[in-house]
Amino acid sequence: MVSAASPEPAAPQRSLGTMLRSIGRLPRLWGRSLLFRAVAFTGLLTMIGTLLVAVFLTHQVTSGLFQERFEQVETEATNGLDDLRNFFANASTADRTQTEELLAGSDAMLEGSGTEARRYYILEPLDESQSVYVSPRSSQDVDSSIISDELAEAVASGSGQYWQSVAIERNGREVPGVAFGTQVTIPPGHAWALYFVYDFQSVQESLAFVLRILFLAGAALLVMNMTIAAWVTRSVVAPISQAAEVSERIAAGQLDQRLAVRGEDEIARLGVSFNRMASNLQDQITQLANLSKMQQRFVSDVSHELRTPLTTVRMAAEVLHDARDEFDPINQRSAELLYHQVERFQALLADLLEMSRFDAGAAELALAQVDLRQVAQEVLTTAQPLAYNAGARLSLVVLGGDDDFRAEVDARRIDRILRNLVNNAVEHSEGRPVDLVIGSSPTAVGFAVRDHGIGMSPSEVAHVFDRFWRADPARARTTGGSGLGLSIATEDTRLHQGALDAWGEKGQGSCFRLVLPRQHGTPYRASPLALPPAYDPGDRIAAEEIIPEVVAGEIDHDRVSEQSLYQPGGED
Repeated sequence: MVSAASPEPAAPQRSLGTMLRSIGRLPRLWGRSLLFRAVAFTGLLTMIGTLLVAVFLTHQVTSGLFQERFEQVETEATNGLDDLRNFFANASTADRTQTEELLAGSDAMLEGSGTEARRYYILEPLDESQSVYVSPRSSQDVDSSIISDELAEAVASGSGQYWQSVAIERNGREVPGVAFGTQVTIPPGHAWALYFVYDFQSVQESLAFVLRILFLAGAALLVMNMTIAAWVTRSVVAPISQAAEVSERIAAGQLDQRLAVRGEDEIARLGVSFNRMASNLQDQITQLANLSKMQQRFVSDVSHELRTPLTTVRMAAEVLHDARDEFDPINQRSAELLYHQVERFQALLADLLEMSRFDAGAAELALAQVDLRQVAQEVLTTAQPLAYNAGARLSLVVLGGDDDFRAEVDARRIDRILRNLVNNAVEHSEGRPVDLVIGSSPTAVGFAVRDHGIGMSPSEVAHVFDRFWRADPARARTTGGSGLGLSIATEDTRLHQGALDAWGEKGQGSCFRLVLPRQHGTPYRASPLALPPAYDPGDRIAAEEIIPEVVAGEIDHDRVSEQSLYQPGGED
C-alpha cells in the first residue's frame, strides 16, 4: 500500500518545479524577446484601462439604477404611509374585534397590491407596556429584526417619514433593500410604528448582469488587443530577427547570404538597404582577402627567395669577421657591423618565414610530455648574459605546493615564447629585477614574466601583440628584435589552445601571463596565476642558484655582445 501510494505526491512537486522554472525564465524572456515585452505591455495597459472604465461604468450604472428605483419606491412609500396614517386616524373602534377587523381591512393597503414594486410591511407598537387590542403584524417574508435601532428611534420620536438602507435575507444570502417608516395611531389611540420595506434584489441582479457583460467585454478586449499587438510586433520583429540571423551568417563567413524582400514598405526598404550593404561588404571583404593572400604570398616568396643569397652573404660575413684582426680599425669595425647586421637580417627573415607558415596554416606542433619548470630554468639560463649586460637580476618564483609542471606541449615553441617574454622584460626593466613566476593547477600550467620597469599604458597593452608595433618608435633597439616576437608568441599560444595576456602600468612595470592546458585538446578550467600574480619577494630563486656555474665572472662577454644584437627567431 505504501509503495503504491508513494508516487502520488510527485505530480504536485513536478508541477510546482515546472512552474518555478517557468517563472525563473521570465526575466530572461523579458530581456531577449521584443514580442513578449510588447504583448505584456499591451495586456497590462489594456487591463488597467478596462479596469478604470469598468469602475467608472459600474459607479454610473449603480447610481442610476439605485436612484431610479429609490425615487419610484419613495413616491409609493410616501403615498402609502400617508393613506394609512389618514385611514387609521379617521377610524374608530370600541373593542378588540373591531380593531382586528380594521387591520384586516387594511391588508390590501399594507401589502400595496396596486403598486408597481412589491413591498413588505412591519406594524408594531411603539410602547409595548401599553395594553393593545392586537399583536404586531408583518409580511411573511420579512422580520422586524431588519429594522435598525436608529430608524426605530427616529420613528418613535418624530411624526415625519424616515428611511434607511437595510439588508434582507433571501435564500440564505442578503440582498439590499430600503425601509421607510412613520408613526401611525391605531384606535383607541395607541401609537404604532409602520414600516414599508422594498426589495432591491432586481437592481442587484441588473448590476451583476452589467458587471458580467463588462468582464466578458474586458476579457475579449484584452485578448483582441494582445493578439493585435502580437501580430503587429511579429510583423516588425520577424524581419529584424531574419536580419540578425543573416548578419550572424555573414559574420561567420557566408558572405552570399541576403534578406528576402517583400513589398515596398519601410521593412522592405530596410531589406533592400541591408542587401546592398551586404553586397558592398562582400566585395570589399573579397578584395581585402585577395589582397591579404597576395601580401602573404609575396612575403612568403620573398622570404624564401632571400634565404639563398642571404646564406651566401652570411658565409662571406663570417669569413670577414673571422679575419677582422688582419684589417685596419675602420675595416675591422665594418666587418663586425656587417656580421651582426647579417645576423639581424637572418633573424628577421626567420620570423617572416614563421609568420608566413602561421598565415598559411602550415604550422604544426611536435607534442610531447615536457617538464615546463625545466624549460623555464633553461630560458633563465639563456637570458642570464643579456640580464647581466642590462644590470637586471633574473629570478624564478614557484607558487603553490604542486611540483608537477608537466604538460603536453611543443617544447621548442614554449621555449621560444618564454625566451621572447623574458628578453623583452629585461630590455624594459631599466636594471630592476625580472621574475619568471610559474604555477599550476590540475588542468593548466601558467607562467608570468613580471618586470618593474617603465611599464605600459592600457592603450599600449591593447596593441602590444600587433605585428611590428612598438610603444615608442623613436626608442633604439638593444636586442635587435624584428617586431614580430610577440605576434609569433601569440600564434604559438593559439596552437597550444592556451592564453597569452598582458598587463602594465606606467612606472609600475608590466607582466605577461602564459597559460597552457596540461592535455592538448582539453580546455583548462581557470588560470593558476593572477595577472599580475601576487607573491613574496622572499620566494625568488636567483638564476645563479639554478645553475651555479653561471656567475658574473664566468660570462662570455662576446656572447653577451652577440645576444644584445641578435634575438633568435623560430626555425623549423
